[in-house]
Amino acid sequence: MKKALIALAVLGLTGGAAVAQSSVTLFGVLDANMRYTKSSGQNLKKVDSSGLNTSRFGVRGTEDLGGGLKAGFWLESEVSSDTGVAGGGSAFWGRRATVSLMGDFGEVRLGRNKTASRLHIEDFDPSQATGMGNVLAVYSSLGSGTNLAAGRADNMVSYLTPDNLGGFYGAVDVSAGEGAGTGTTGTANKGYYGRAGYKQGALHVSGTYATVGTTSKYKLAAIGASYDFGIVKPAFNYSQAKFNDRKEDVYTLSATAPLGQGLLMASYTDAKFNNAAEVAGISAGDAKLYFVGYVYNLSKRTALYTTYGTIDNNGAGKFAVAGSPTVVAGRSSSGFDVGIRHSF
Repeated sequence: MKKALIALAVLGLTGGAAVAQSSVTLFGVLDANMRYTKSSGQNLKKVDSSGLNTSRFGVRGTEDLGGGLKAGFWLESEVSSDTGVAGGGSAFWGRRATVSLMGDFGEVRLGRNKTASRLHIEDFDPSQATGMGNVLAVYSSLGSGTNLAAGRADNMVSYLTPDNLGGFYGAVDVSAGEGAGTGTTGTANKGYYGRAGYKQGALHVSGTYATVGTTSKYKLAAIGASYDFGIVKPAFNYSQAKFNDRKEDVYTLSATAPLGQGLLMASYTDAKFNNAAEVAGISAGDAKLYFVGYVYNLSKRTALYTTYGTIDNNGAGKFAVAGSPTVVAGRSSSGFDVGIRHSF
């Protein structure tokens, strides 16, 4: 009740008419850490944000329209817990700004959100694409101008299947271009993303495909699987990205295991480029990412954590772990942190 009242007050200050909603919730995560990173003869010691989960806050709600139909909204913004800067340096509601209709048919959603491809990759990365273990740190745009690491798209129309399909699920996203692009992919933001999977009991299998651009298209395909044995949950993901004659293959092997009141995480990611990508002058070179971390749960909402990650670059590679100093081509980047995360 308190969260709902606070959320209503926040929307009232921003001019939102939330009083018609049947439920409104204020939610968020604050994650802060002490971090040490080094690369190419330099090191950084800092208090930083988002070591385990991205610090954020938002409001969401639903309205029951009757006949099994519901309307919903979701507004979410990043906040840097070390400085208090909101919006993550971009649009204030840059993490998500959507409105949707839900029913027995599934959900139709409009606005800015994560793409189906990004959600697939996160599901098979124990760090969920955040902090020292973020597998997207070794994914390349291949010079296309497509920011895969952002994993979000503006002007998007999405369809998500209902939850009653016996474990099977799917999603399709279409993002409108709405203007000329500044990159080599042509029309800005024009993309198609699709995902299909099966998640029932201990087994999870998923595949995704995306294409972005109009002239020269950036394409991504990936397949992943995990199985929870109770004492350990191994996972695997293989992704292939293409742009013109350039190609990157990324393999990730990972595992999580309960340990005491917490969770032990580990992953190994190997990124390989073909010759066309390596000679294209786009800082592409084979790289390996090693990650290990431990989360100790003080309660359901509060946890202490420590993580370590290192990236070994080859050739022209300049991939870096979170918060790293500038990386010289072919040099490694590594770091560790100790932090606290609280969700509300």
